[in-house]
Amino acid sequence: MSKPALATTVARINLINNFLLAVGKTFIGYFAHSAALLNDGINNLGDTISSIITMIGISAGSKKADDDHQYGHERLECVAAILLSGIIMFVGIALFGSGISAIIKKTYLSTPVPTFLAVVASLASIVIKGAMYFYTRWAGRKAGSPALMASAGDSLSDVFATSGGLIGILFSRMGYPIGDAIAAVVIAVFIFRVGVQIFRDGMNQMVDRACDESFTAEVRALIESQKGVMGVDLLRTRQFGSRCYIDVEIAADPNQTLTEAHSIAERVHKKIETSFPTVKHCMVHVNPSRKKQ
Repeated sequence: MSKPALATTVARINLINNFLLAVGKTFIGYFAHSAALLNDGINNLGDTISSIITMIGISAGSKKADDDHQYGHERLECVAAILLSGIIMFVGIALFGSGISAIIKKTYLSTPVPTFLAVVASLASIVIKGAMYFYTRWAGRKAGSPALMASAGDSLSDVFATSGGLIGILFSRMGYPIGDAIAAVVIAVFIFRVGVQIFRDGMNQMVDRACDESFTAEVRALIESQKGVMGVDLLRTRQFGSRCYIDVEIAADPNQTLTEAHSIAERVHKKIETSFPTVKHCMVHVNPSRKKQ
């Protein structure tokens, strides 16, 4: 299965799971008298919309380069991740306000105690969301998809959020009704925090941020190990959606022919692109070495 096909398949699976969780937890939360579970269901409804955006971003980002987009469409995945972060942060703010309002107005005192069904639904949600996190993260890394990695982060946030909700439900059942309202606030904080992180990651990839230092060090070591390379004068990297670009200036023997210098540059170019699948393209420039021969 190709990387775009894998990413699309996982996004579809997440869409179905999020929709089923949204419907199930919203209804159970309402009839089981749990504000935390109800809010968690609304959160999953936001996840459903997010999954749709993720699928659109992956589909658009996998398109080949054309005359109007000669560098490809990978950045559209970053746009999807940023839109996803906006939805997540909006849901977090809304649920936070709802929870704080319930605590201030003490409306939790007149709310029936959550039933045992709310406990069962929360436990089932934690297991399902946990499985979704590990599966989506694996697929995101394999496909090199920032949109899927953002979706995986959202699933992990849901695990923590639902766990907090479960604790609140249990406290309410033990005679502390404020626990459910506090759990709703905790859920909101987790949701907003993940939204901010996804937004930050998406923006870093949109503004040509350099690749991480460990990756750059590996690239430099590979270049320096190539025959004919006497040094690396300049090495720049920049993220481009799920891929990256590399610009490098190497030093070579100034007494060799142009053809020989070109061969070195071509060898470095091919070695980088074959050794690092995330590299979309690299440009190699040859400088005459200033070292004494």
